[in-house]
Amino acid sequence: MSNGTGETADVTVVFSRTDAGGGAMDTVTRTVEGLAPGAVSKGRVELGGTTSGVKVLKVRSVPSAEASRPKGPCPASGVLVSVDEGAAAMGLRTAGLNLRNCGTAEVTLNGYPALQVLDAERKPVDGVQVVHGGAEIASGTGADAPPREVVLKPGESAGSTLVWRNTTGAGDPVNAPYVRVRAMPGAAPVTVTPELDLGTTGRLGVGAWVRDEAGAPAPGR
Repeated sequence: MSNGTGETADVTVVFSRTDAGGGAMDTVTRTVEGLAPGAVSKGRVELGGTTSGVKVLKVRSVPSAEASRPKGPCPASGVLVSVDEGAAAMGLRTAGLNLRNCGTAEVTLNGYPALQVLDAERKPVDGVQVVHGGAEIASGTGADAPPREVVLKPGESAGSTLVWRNTTGAGDPVNAPYVRVRAMPGAAPVTVTPELDLGTTGRLGVGAWVRDEAGAPAPGR
């Protein structure tokens, strides 16, 4: 893999392992962090017993300064922001934004994360409206809890839900791999890759931050 951008980036390549007929069998993901501009990184993808070939499905590149590294070291902001693999059913899509306080001080959230939808070149996508809550997209998405102040102690987590549809009608469908997230006013941006296939709907719903009770540390810790 190579970094064709003008800045140090985390580059992710998704490979598909194929059978003798060219059909997809499974996928393999490789990420190189901190790849310098113009640099090339080499690696291997094992074929496995019945695999006959490998092809590149997609390449994603995020500036290292904005990269989401949920298992990496705690950044200067004191929070780690990531996105899960999401879920899809009958054209409805959801994905979870996750935030963990990895620092040593309390973090206060109040309201909704600020989002900027970006295309494959990481350019802002015009014509996409970010709406608060999921009700304008669909009911029962889990994104409609009212905003409340959430104070996270070190080690505690919170989550928000992204909601969209891939319905198509008149116009050109919008596919936007990246979303730049600011968890709270003044926070440093983090770019995640939820792979938005917005169809021609022009809308992305986002839920308010909600405490992740399952991720809270045990009493006395």
